[in-house]
Amino acid sequence: MATIGDNLQAVRKRLAAAARAAGRDPAAVTLLAVSKTHPADRIVEAIDAGQRAFGENYVQEAVHKMDAIGGTPARAIPLEWHLIGPLQSNKTRLVAERFDWVQTIDRQKIAERLSAQRPQTHARLNVLVQVNVSGEDSKSGVAPEAALALAQAVDRLPRLRLRGLMAVPEPTDDAALQRARFRILRELLEAAQAHGLALDTLSMGMSDDMEAAIAEGATMVRIGTAIFGARARAPSAA
Repeated sequence: MATIGDNLQAVRKRLAAAARAAGRDPAAVTLLAVSKTHPADRIVEAIDAGQRAFGENYVQEAVHKMDAIGGTPARAIPLEWHLIGPLQSNKTRLVAERFDWVQTIDRQKIAERLSAQRPQTHARLNVLVQVNVSGEDSKSGVAPEAALALAQAVDRLPRLRLRGLMAVPEPTDDAALQRARFRILRELLEAAQAHGLALDTLSMGMSDDMEAAIAEGATMVRIGTAIFGARARAPSAA
């Protein structure tokens, strides 16, 4: 049975192959291991295999894992925690205090709360604006035509560092459609850069569409199932 270390090695090979096929340097694409619903001991296995950046959807669950890992030998290893799920107003203080990145900014109010609550002793909080590139009513994210205005507003907040854009397109097996949706996000990033925003991050692509995302310029891919397997359980806390 494959271990998490084996899975990570296979994913890294996929990532490198996709980058080379697109004429890109594999080192330009960050692997974010999506550990939501998986227990802390499996995250420690990934840490032991060299993984340092982890994505979580649920704030309280993530903080429990951070605290649990803090009591293991892995506690001395610098880790990077990304919130990749929707953020409610009543959770912004905890996120501002404990996370390194928030990838799901889709409202100015949330960004303002995070900036106000980010401790002065911490580095500025890295954030991404989430864009709904598929137009799904059930999906979080700002509409593409509103992304630039929101990005400009977030960029002005003093305790945040706007890094780029993020998307979770509707799943499809159509490779051309995958690329078309990822292209929307890349072109939005390029438009924001043309307006003077110093953005460097495109977070897009998961286990089933990583190659299409990298071909369209992803600088960060969010991989869960291919590393940790199927979700372990339904989350108990947001």
